[in-house]
Amino acid sequence: MAQAESQDHLGWKVPPAVGLSSGDVAERITAGHVNRVTNTSSRSLWEILRTNVLTLFNAIVVGSFLVLLLLGQWKDALFGFAAVSNSIIGVVQEYRAKRLLDRLAIVEAPRARVLREGVVLEIPREDVVLDDLLVLRTGDQVIADATVLRTDGMELDESLLTGESEPVEKQYGMDLLSGSSVVAGQGEARVIRVGAGSFANRIAAEAKRFSAVNSEIRRGIDRIMRWVTWALLPVVVIVANGQMQALGGWEYAITSGVWKSGVAGAVASVIAMVPLGLVLLASVAFTVGSVRLARQMVLVQELDAVEGLARVDILCLDKTGTLTEGSMLFDAVHDVDDDPPAGWSDVLGWFGADPNANATARCLSGVFAHDGTLRPVSSIEFSSARKWGAVSFASGGTVGGTWVLGTPGMVLTEGGPGAEQALADAARLASSGLRTLVLAHAPTVTSVQDARLAAIPKALVPVVLLTFREKLRPDASRTLDYFRRQGVGIRVISGDNPGTVASVAREAGLDVDEGYDARRLPEGPEELGEVMENHLVFGWVTPEQKKRMVLALRGRGHVVAMTGDGINDVPALKEADIGIAMDTAAPATKAVSRLVLLDGRFDRLPGVVAEGRRVIANLERVSVLFLSKTVYAVAISLAFGALLWSFPLLPRQLFIIDGPTIGIPAFFLALMANDRRYRPGFFQRSLSLAVPAGLTVTIVIVFVNAYSRIVGGYSDDAVRTASLLGLDMVAMWLLVAKSRPLNVLRVLVIIAMYATLALLMVVPPTASFFTIEWPPPSLLAASLGAGAAGSLCIELLFRSHTRRYPLSAGTTPS
Repeated sequence: MAQAESQDHLGWKVPPAVGLSSGDVAERITAGHVNRVTNTSSRSLWEILRTNVLTLFNAIVVGSFLVLLLLGQWKDALFGFAAVSNSIIGVVQEYRAKRLLDRLAIVEAPRARVLREGVVLEIPREDVVLDDLLVLRTGDQVIADATVLRTDGMELDESLLTGESEPVEKQYGMDLLSGSSVVAGQGEARVIRVGAGSFANRIAAEAKRFSAVNSEIRRGIDRIMRWVTWALLPVVVIVANGQMQALGGWEYAITSGVWKSGVAGAVASVIAMVPLGLVLLASVAFTVGSVRLARQMVLVQELDAVEGLARVDILCLDKTGTLTEGSMLFDAVHDVDDDPPAGWSDVLGWFGADPNANATARCLSGVFAHDGTLRPVSSIEFSSARKWGAVSFASGGTVGGTWVLGTPGMVLTEGGPGAEQALADAARLASSGLRTLVLAHAPTVTSVQDARLAAIPKALVPVVLLTFREKLRPDASRTLDYFRRQGVGIRVISGDNPGTVASVAREAGLDVDEGYDARRLPEGPEELGEVMENHLVFGWVTPEQKKRMVLALRGRGHVVAMTGDGINDVPALKEADIGIAMDTAAPATKAVSRLVLLDGRFDRLPGVVAEGRRVIANLERVSVLFLSKTVYAVAISLAFGALLWSFPLLPRQLFIIDGPTIGIPAFFLALMANDRRYRPGFFQRSLSLAVPAGLTVTIVIVFVNAYSRIVGGYSDDAVRTASLLGLDMVAMWLLVAKSRPLNVLRVLVIIAMYATLALLMVVPPTASFFTIEWPPPSLLAASLGAGAAGSLCIELLFRSHTRRYPLSAGTTPS
């Protein structure tokens, strides 16, 4: 179809019959109208390093580390490795996500076919310019937005872009979206948008935008770190002054050189306040969780996503590729003619075996036999625009005449023989979500030379109605049932017909009457949120609406997970708290998702939820151990600074607290089974026990040091050891309490920690390293008595806390 020379929106001449000239191409390249985009994500490597390394947290730890090294106190500087490890994990994880996003591409075809100066050329897709004439054939991917100039039965698969599962026939003047694929016919189209302005690249740009997982654990840890940071400077000043005054005053400490031990004490208070182990343990727990999920064929692309699904209360599902496998199944034959013509089943076998059959017609091949003996006079391939196909056989045979297979409303004429009842039956079947076709027959033989100009043969009589349904994933029903029992709301969001979506949802076990037509969705977020609360199934949903629906649910306080496999799902997956891609998903869809089901098994999701619950429940359990240490570190620092006493512990002695009473057992506890259902308020519950527990430890330490000063005559190392014993007794009992309900494995961990603690303080090499000096009997008795009293207090606090938060300890069946 030749078109007259025209002008585009920039005023340039556009000769569609022969394509652009070399001068036209050069003019557009100079103006920057080429099909190139900057292939970077929103986070540079420098930004990643700055975010994970150049933090106030690291500055505090590294500064303390360097101070001790400069003072020659390398034994007290071992804590620096925790900060290094945590930074490395953060940088590696985020850089991995950056590389994944940088490789994101919706348009995958490396080359394009264009017509320039009357010659068809194959060029790199980046060299396509505005107004180029694309020459499209079956199997090609559209590499830039374009308008159809010529078509020869060209049909495009836009399912990844729009969610529509049926191919779309394109006529002159219709737009083609970049990223769609030609599945039938051929044609030519003029490029109207290139580079960042094209549909595919606009979605890709949004997908590459950096966004962090909404992690309550990370937020809680960051909040604690901010509190500690604000408290750090005044506490350090108080502790340093107390240290120097205890050593004889600032002037004496500086002139005599004993200020070094005072600085070491101040650093000990700083390091004790920072929950180094909790930050590192969270990263390790997420990493181990992702490894466990990888064994279940679930790829975790961001560590914090392991936690995310434990908090999800709304799961949004795409129908095609998630609830269904994306293919059609033959459902049933429905009689409409009491005396149908002979051979109708053979004709259906021919339609199913036709090489040009569409996906729906091919479903017939496994049900109706075709032995290859039927020889048609003529045939018309099925077209998504016509909604029917036809075949004629010579008169005189058992199948003589013309047979038409297609949509009842397009094939049958109202008022025709048997049409009224057939159309009524078809409408009833279609309302249940089944795809319905009719096989109709006319005794005359029709010869058609050009299928595009074909008209429906007259006097067609309906023979049978055929229904088809999408193939439901075998694991869909039991997976949805699991989420219902767990109190997770389900929303099915699809670009398909609302009735079809509702039918699939009912087959999967959801109690729904009909689907909501997304064309009626309100624009306002509050009104949209209300609709999302009250309806479960939505059809005719556009990609932009999916995004707004997710945002509306999040705006109402829900934690939203979204599954999908198409490009049309990318904006919604990006905005969801947790995006989940199926194995059949487009590469871009996988790139923006937090989780990818590598084997496409929908029933993997309960296991993912269980892993997330294990991580967050166990981290809640052990966070009390770390946070109580932060509390008593701050309280001890303030108390001893106010009393002008030396800090009661050396930095290296903190390892005896961090290791056996917190870090090592916390690692094992964080990896044990725990299927407790998540409840909001993670850190509120943790702090409600950690604060009184930390104050209890403070009272014990103050008592031991006050006793030593009242009685007098004890060495500094003996007092530190007595303080360490009292503190360890209380901290160990807090560990025992938070390990409940006890089982064999937890009991073994506790016994091992008691043994480790004893060995560290008794074996000569380690005792010497940690400067352990066993106190005289009187001070030892005071330390053990204070520790026992503190342990009793911890027991009472724990029982009170458990009554207030009955699910905060132990494993409770969900």
